[in-house]
Amino acid sequence: MQTPRGTFTVSGQVDRLAVSDSEVLIVDYKTNRPPPASADGVALGYRRQLALYRSLLQAIYPGRPVRAFLLWTAAPKLMEIDGKILDKSMPYAATP
Repeated sequence: MQTPRGTFTVSGQVDRLAVSDSEVLIVDYKTNRPPPASADGVALGYRRQLALYRSLLQAIYPGRPVRAFLLWTAAPKLMEIDGKILDKSMPYAATP
């Protein structure tokens, strides 16, 4: 992946991916902790993981919005992480 500070390798696996003609949806399962009350409370590591997946999929599916979700299995609770939050969570982003 190319960033303003250089290129680095991304290794990971999207838990669920849905691709339609109009959008791409990412769902990542989280089983190891209770969910935060809101997306603002999601750990930076989880946000970065989704931000990287989103960025890579935007390159694969140009012109389609890519939406990212965490599925907290302890609750269960599906939580969308807003694109602006993901943009700020990217490694080497101006603000975490």
